[in-house]
Amino acid sequence: MGILNFVKGQFIEVIEWVDDTKDTMVYRFPVQGKEIKMGAKLTVRESQMAVFINEGKAADVFSPGLYTLSTENLPIITKLKSWPYGFNSPFKAEVYFFNTKQFTDQKWGTENPVMLRDAEFGMLRLRAFGIYSFRVIDPLKYLQQVSGTAGLSDTQDISGQLKRLIVSGLTDLLGELKIPALDLAANYDEVSEKTKEKLSAKFEEFGLSLVSFYVENISLPQEVEAVLDKRTEMGLLGNLQQYAQFQAADSIKDAAQNPGGLAGAGVGLGAGAVMGSVFSQTFAQPQQQSPLPQGTPCSACGTQIPSGSKFCPGCGKANVLPTSKCVKCGAPIDANAKFCPECGVAQVNESFCNNCGAKLASNAKFCPECGNKVG
Repeated sequence: MGILNFVKGQFIEVIEWVDDTKDTMVYRFPVQGKEIKMGAKLTVRESQMAVFINEGKAADVFSPGLYTLSTENLPIITKLKSWPYGFNSPFKAEVYFFNTKQFTDQKWGTENPVMLRDAEFGMLRLRAFGIYSFRVIDPLKYLQQVSGTAGLSDTQDISGQLKRLIVSGLTDLLGELKIPALDLAANYDEVSEKTKEKLSAKFEEFGLSLVSFYVENISLPQEVEAVLDKRTEMGLLGNLQQYAQFQAADSIKDAAQNPGGLAGAGVGLGAGAVMGSVFSQTFAQPQQQSPLPQGTPCSACGTQIPSGSKFCPGCGKANVLPTSKCVKCGAPIDANAKFCPECGVAQVNESFCNNCGAKLASNAKFCPECGNKVG
């Protein structure tokens, strides 16, 4: 009975893997010193794939499902071992389970600043970070390119390579897009999508699929951020005169709180005079000089008389404006008027007879119509 149990223990009848981890990508089923019984049960769960290795060569691949191993569902191994049809003897093979689920929340970031040229700020050193997710889509390729014969492989075995691949691709993409530094934050979604498209082929070389990629932040150097902060302050201040008044008032308050008041703050007589002058200039509102009312000079003293005033503000004389007659209707008008307020006739380069109103030549001494003397 003991011998039968020993012999039975050398044959594997059930092959399966229950994953209780979050980051295991490849698991090698323990078959060392044992043989797989023909007719054994193989269980491949959802988000798993199984690969049989025969003498170091990848053979049959199984997708999710329950299998009874036979020469029918092991065609590659059957061919490699030259088994006859219906072969039922135990056999040796390595079995690798691959986790095909999506590995989420994978971190990426720039360890060193990335140099980029910006049209507004010139050369900039940027830092960026974010997350991505991936999954195994080609177990054989991943086995050949990454995990090899390792009995256990997790995300840490490939994360370093993938991070460097991401940073390189993102840097190249930002250089191609030439997005201004101030507009990067408004284009995170576009940059993320284009980076995913750019890197997908590189991931497939490892048998992986880049499922998602996100840029969380692209930060500018501290000196550039300081300049932007100053610009923001200037935009918020708006009225620099009011800001200067506020700063001056604030400094007076701080100085007054020192022991001894302004003198305690180190302000002597001379310095105090200078400070007083500065404050007076700061708080002096620029006066808008309204233009003097337009009018005519007084005939007696020459003082400008505002329009509509009846008396001269300089000497008090009655405002008697120099008058003339309309060249057509003879109505009294301002000597400087260009049009008659009664008939509307222009007073420049035209004259008319005061008797009959006929138009006169510029050098006429008598009216050609009625003979009346001009003037």
